[in-house]
Amino acid sequence: MADTYIGAIDQGTTGTRFMVFDHGGQVVANAYEQHEQIYPEPGWVEHDPVEIWENTKEVVTRGLADGGLDASQLEALGITNQRETTLVWDEETGKPVHNALVWQDRRTTDRVEELEREDKVEWIREKTGLEADAYFSATKTEWILDNAEPLKLSSSRSENLRERARNGELLMGTIDTWLIYNLTGEHITDVTNASRTMLYDIEGMNWDPELLEEFDVPESMLPEVRPSSDEETYGTTDPDGFLGAEVPVAGALGDQQAALFGQTCFDEGDAKNTYGTGSFYLMNTGDEAVSSDHGLLTTIGFQMSGEPVQYALEGSIFITGAAIEWLEDVDLINNAAQTAELASSVDSTDGVYMVPAFTGLGAPHWDGRARGTIVGMTRGTRKEHIVRATLESIAYQTRDVAEAMEADSGIETTSLRVDGGAVKNNFLCQLQSDIIQTDIVRPQVDETTALGSAYAAGLAVGYWDTVDELRSNWQVDREFSPEMDAEEADRMYGRWDDAIERSLDWAQEE
Repeated sequence: MADTYIGAIDQGTTGTRFMVFDHGGQVVANAYEQHEQIYPEPGWVEHDPVEIWENTKEVVTRGLADGGLDASQLEALGITNQRETTLVWDEETGKPVHNALVWQDRRTTDRVEELEREDKVEWIREKTGLEADAYFSATKTEWILDNAEPLKLSSSRSENLRERARNGELLMGTIDTWLIYNLTGEHITDVTNASRTMLYDIEGMNWDPELLEEFDVPESMLPEVRPSSDEETYGTTDPDGFLGAEVPVAGALGDQQAALFGQTCFDEGDAKNTYGTGSFYLMNTGDEAVSSDHGLLTTIGFQMSGEPVQYALEGSIFITGAAIEWLEDVDLINNAAQTAELASSVDSTDGVYMVPAFTGLGAPHWDGRARGTIVGMTRGTRKEHIVRATLESIAYQTRDVAEAMEADSGIETTSLRVDGGAVKNNFLCQLQSDIIQTDIVRPQVDETTALGSAYAAGLAVGYWDTVDELRSNWQVDREFSPEMDAEEADRMYGRWDDAIERSLDWAQEE
């Protein structure tokens, strides 16, 4: 066991990471590569799936080389991915028909508003646990089939993509499916990713015929749905391929469910918040799909081989880490690490609130036409106040979700496990503890997304025998407790709603 490991491909919104973990859940190899963000029009976001696959091969090869490891030492591979990001490709050639539409992409907002006018929102929620929103894969797939340039056939005549889809010539998938397809040749997704498409019945556990009809997506396009940790595996890598070894691909989870798994939130009531490009707060609700009355999503948390599905409540916050990137883009900061220093150099925001609704607002507001807003500025406002207001916006958005979570589940959060790049910022962690008035617990291994997919794959192939082994791997790096008076936190949070109100429904058609 000492000489074998589990690999994890973590394909995120801004880049692709490959990590290798040992039996103690410690990192023994790590490589990362960014990919291009493509913005064809305001509110549109695309990725090149071919670039993502090339980067995946690059980071796996480099990570193994830098760690002095051979692919034959990998007992299994796990995959985790940016969820909802959707692509369609030609089954015969493996070539995408269009760039992937990223989860942040808002081009199908009009279609979602059409569903709202037709009173189909509740119908969709009952089947999928999701809000009707451009965030999910259904309207993205529909858009690609309706709008992508038709492929040229060998006879050099063009054929309508919808016709090709109905003839079983095109495949659809989220990024996990694309990677599994390229690694193994199999067209497979896991239950967590399926649950984010707005095409999957999360209690019936099947692609829903009525939803497929609504969005005109032929079932033949869709991947087979398997457990997140799959003893039968999703297939193996080609020994003649880039790895030069036959490695089973045995685990896959959407990135936020992977973080839930990596944080060992295996029991009902366990909760975590991941701070990445956006922030995603998930609570395990056990084998019951708890419906939300407060703007949260009901989603699949994970499924182990031969075991019932575990469900989760989720608050999806679209922009948190990306707000820090924006500060860098407009030269208010030089790098993310500078935010703590600038924010702590002033006692408060001086009444400034920043709502980072750059791609609309997710939970619990769900307004695709909201846009980024800064309010409360005076002639005395300095960049330090705006930087602090941006960090506070991350904490306020998390409190929005935490309060909705408690209202829906009836479970009071006494401590919140956190992970992701932004939690390296001690100022933010303390601020988060103060604003939601609860303990914030940061683990030693904060790349819990990759770790979760490694755990799922390792459990499937017997590298780890039980989840108790994984619990014993989890170690606290630092805990943050509220230092701010609760009344002061409530006062600051009280004006957040006013700022949100001013950002709503801003992006109107000309």
